[in-house]
Amino acid sequence: MAFNGLGLHLGNLARVSDAESRSISPENPTGERGKGAMAIPDTTSPARELGQGWKVSPYITIRAGETATLADIAGAGAIQQIWMTPTGAWRDSILRFYWDGADAPAVECPVGDFFACGWNKYAQVSSLAVCVNPGSAFNCYWEMPFRKSCRITMTNRGDASMLLYYQINYPLTEVSDDAAYFHAQFRRVNPLPYKQVYTLLDGVKGKGQYVGTYMAWGVHNNGWWGEGEIKFYIDGDKDFPTINGTGTEDYFCGSYNFENQEKHQYEEFTTPYSGLVQAMKPDGLYRSQQRFGLYRWHIMDPVRFETDLRVTIQALGWRVGRTYLPLRDDIASVAYWYQMEPHTGFPKLPSTDDLEIE
Repeated sequence: MAFNGLGLHLGNLARVSDAESRSISPENPTGERGKGAMAIPDTTSPARELGQGWKVSPYITIRAGETATLADIAGAGAIQQIWMTPTGAWRDSILRFYWDGADAPAVECPVGDFFACGWNKYAQVSSLAVCVNPGSAFNCYWEMPFRKSCRITMTNRGDASMLLYYQINYPLTEVSDDAAYFHAQFRRVNPLPYKQVYTLLDGVKGKGQYVGTYMAWGVHNNGWWGEGEIKFYIDGDKDFPTINGTGTEDYFCGSYNFENQEKHQYEEFTTPYSGLVQAMKPDGLYRSQQRFGLYRWHIMDPVRFETDLRVTIQALGWRVGRTYLPLRDDIASVAYWYQMEPHTGFPKLPSTDDLEIE
């Protein structure tokens, strides 16, 4: 197959292809050629004195309880970049992606968690796959191929209307036979039952590769909370995994409790492949727990599977006698992976009450 304009990097940007660039936004909601900036300002519009072709329709309003279709694309291509800035509580806004006419979403996630900001609070993220920029600009660079169609929706589960500015950039192009579909699944357990592991992902059937983890981890105990190990159970693994980590901060590419050894404080960081982007301290009043936001992208080291995959992580601290303490923390996560369709159904998304950040 000739170069199709996908899989871009600095080494192939000079290559030309037959891919056709398209972009969907409120100013061109279909992404069609020559259909941008066609809205006509009404008598209340800031562009009423300028007319059609100026900045007339840069955002949409999604009322409480409503679902808006952000993109409905026919044909083959791939999402290459998404920018958006949603208002309201980000845990109340649910992002969903559907590939090739599927009834079930391949992505189902609160919008903040999808973009590595799971605590309804802005944090700068400067990574290859996700960037979050001032003042609340969510950017995604995961490439997401589709062969027949792509539909993206946002559901407002909050009590008030929300505003959404967004842009979805993609080419229409041929997609290779070995290109798998992008998936992202959210989970939350609060509190984690005593002596139980936290499951990031299970029930995955088929061939693909695991490419990323985001975790919003709320600590309920004093002391260090990240001794637990991540485990990847691959292709029939039962009691013992093929890939076994050595500690939570180790998995997220840090070390020794993420502690600045001079200041003796958690040190936030954001890098191309991993980060501790939030280390939120109690404020001495109503914010009583420490909360952390962490990401780890497996861009250079995807976890490949042929038939099935399960991913878990332990929540472990320390007892006074230097034995491990199983923790009962508030843990939420997004697992990101590619696989060939069809995929198995996702667990039911927690209710709005169960997603609330106390």
